Amino acid sequence: MSKYQFAESDIYLPGTGIPRNHPGIETPDLLHEVEATLLQQAYTRFITELDPSVRFDENYFNALHRDTFDSLYEWAGLYRTVDMSKGGSLFCRAVYLEQEARRIFGELEQEQYLKQTAAGTVEKFAERLAHYQSELIALHPFYELNGRITRLFFDLIAVYNGYEPIDYSQALAEGPSGQNAYIEASILCVQRADSSKLQQIIQQGLRRA
Repeated sequence: MSKYQFAESDIYLPGTGIPRNHPGIETPDLLHEVEATLLQQAYTRFITELDPSVRFDENYFNALHRDTFDSLYEWAGLYRTVDMSKGGSLFCRAVYLEQEARRIFGELEQEQYLKQTAAGTVEKFAERLAHYQSELIALHPFYELNGRITRLFFDLIAVYNGYEPIDYSQALAEGPSGQNAYIEASILCVQRADSSKLQQIIQQGLRRA
C-alpha cells in the first residue's frame, strides 16, 4: 500500500504503493531507478539553464516537477486534489494549496530569492533556506516526489546565489530507526513548524562555489 494516507485516489495500482505510470512499470525498484535517472537529468538541465533572469516562483517550482517527471506520470506538475497525511503528519489541506503556495512564493519573491541574504553569513542563508523549505515540505503539493523536487528547487536557489548544490548525503543516510535525519527534520517541520533541525542539515551541506 502507499506510504501516504488519503480518502480517495486512483493514482496507485490497486493494492500497491506504485503510482500508475506511462511505461506500465509494476516493480518498485525499477520505478525508483527510473525516477532517480530522470532527477539526475533534471539537475544537469536546470543547473545549466540557470541565469540571472530566473524567477523562482510558483510556476517555476511546478515546472520542475512537470518537466522532470511528465514522461512517467500524467499528474506531474499538478497539485493533488485530495488531503494527504503520512504517519502523524497531516499536510496542507488540498483546498488551501493554491492559496498557501501563493503566499509562500510571494514571500520568497519579496526576499529576492535570498540574494541579499546569501551575501551575508552562511548561518543566515541556511536559516532562510530552511524556513522556505519547511513551508514547502508542509505544503506537500504533489501526490509523490515532493521531497526530491523541493531539494532540487533549493539546490538551484543555492547555485543561483553562488553556492554548490546542498549536500544532503549524511542526512539522507538511513539510521538505526529505519528513518534518516532529513525525514526526522521534515516531521518537525510539518508537526511543529520547527525548521531548526533542517537548518542544521542545510548549513552542514552548504559550500560556496
